[in-house]
Amino acid sequence: MRYSCVILAAGLGKRMNSSLPKVIHKLYGLPLIRYVVDAGRKLKPEKIVVVAGKNHRLIKDSIVDCRDISFVIQRKPLGTAHALLSGTSLLKDFKGTVVVLNGDMPLIRPETIRRFLKLHERHKNTLSVASFVVKPPHSYGRIIRSSDGEALKIRETSSLTKAQKEINEVNSGLYAIDSTAFPLLRKIKLNRKKKEYYLTDILEVVRGRGGKTSVYCMVDGDEFIGINTRQELLKAHDILRKRQVMCFIQKGVSFIDAESVFIHPYAMIGRETLIYPNVYIQGKTRIGKKCIIYPNVRIIDSIIKDHAIIKDSTLIEESFVGSKAEVGPFAHIRPGTSIGQSAKIGNFVEVKKSFVGTGTKAMHLSYIGDATVGRGVNIGAGTITCNYDGRKKYKTIIEDGVFVGSDSQLIAPVRLKKGSYVGAGSTITADVPTNALGISRVRQRNIKGWVKRKIKINGE
Repeated sequence: MRYSCVILAAGLGKRMNSSLPKVIHKLYGLPLIRYVVDAGRKLKPEKIVVVAGKNHRLIKDSIVDCRDISFVIQRKPLGTAHALLSGTSLLKDFKGTVVVLNGDMPLIRPETIRRFLKLHERHKNTLSVASFVVKPPHSYGRIIRSSDGEALKIRETSSLTKAQKEINEVNSGLYAIDSTAFPLLRKIKLNRKKKEYYLTDILEVVRGRGGKTSVYCMVDGDEFIGINTRQELLKAHDILRKRQVMCFIQKGVSFIDAESVFIHPYAMIGRETLIYPNVYIQGKTRIGKKCIIYPNVRIIDSIIKDHAIIKDSTLIEESFVGSKAEVGPFAHIRPGTSIGQSAKIGNFVEVKKSFVGTGTKAMHLSYIGDATVGRGVNIGAGTITCNYDGRKKYKTIIEDGVFVGSDSQLIAPVRLKKGSYVGAGSTITADVPTNALGISRVRQRNIKGWVKRKIKINGE
């Protein structure tokens, strides 16, 4: 079966109380429309058309990768039927089924759309509509059925009778329309009260022209929540959070407190990993098997390999942590960092744009920036790579087996060669040769009687 997808995204979203169009408000860091576009992409349609309004540039920018998307501008907000008609202007040569999605419906699952399309194809419908049951039905359009259960029409809230307001089966906004029915969009009449053309009227129009129609009641109504207010956005956050946690529980991940964990929809976590409370896993983070993620950790777009341990209150951004490595507590791993297998990055250590080799340790109060650190290196407490001179960044290279004493400053560019030592409290400005000791302390001098003289001078 051939598919194309039209996403309706021209609504202004006035109830969001925002200057931004509602479809670019963010859910877990991504604009609402991005979720809908990605769901549509998984159908592998021949074409994706987004119908946008006056804020089309903002919407296009929010999607980021638009190579497979065509945009149509609905210059006047004349309703959903007019928006779809605008979208079909780019599908004149298309023969097949058009899937209609709303850009403010981020919780829709691709598998639900596929299941809906199978029903559409099996019954050879001209038009199919997805519905769901919700109590109370709020402001959703109601599905009006005959006494024998046949769907006759969809009625918006403003047009309902008192009895119809009690109906709990509502319109989801998901449609499948055969391309042969495109001309019927022009048969939809203007709603005189709202001065708009309602897409919901398409059911009556197609039925009236002898087309075969069906309304399929889908199970999970949460998927069809449209985001029109900030309260609904908050509700979507909670639904998505619970969905993600349950998905990973089923895959063998354990949680100490599932209510306080936030996992981005694009993240992955391996079996037998344990997640403690107040953990945020964002973006395309990949966490391996049998890891432990302790409380108050945030991981963004990073790779954490098997058996790694991320300790309390650690932030990891766009970095790599090798298998059996330990990071934290209170560590900050900044973008572009790679922590090697079995390495240990301890409390209050910051690593930025650096490679840290296998088995290396930096356990306390250190800064490693723009550095390459070899295998089996010991970085003493308070060590700093001084990589910036106010205008340019410079690189520090620490080769395998180096021992750096506490409270040392390594003034880049500098290289500590294999097996060398740096004495504690040193400021290293030149390369240290293999197996040599680099030291730059001032010789200690003890002044006898100094304390007594100080007391006498100060009158203490």
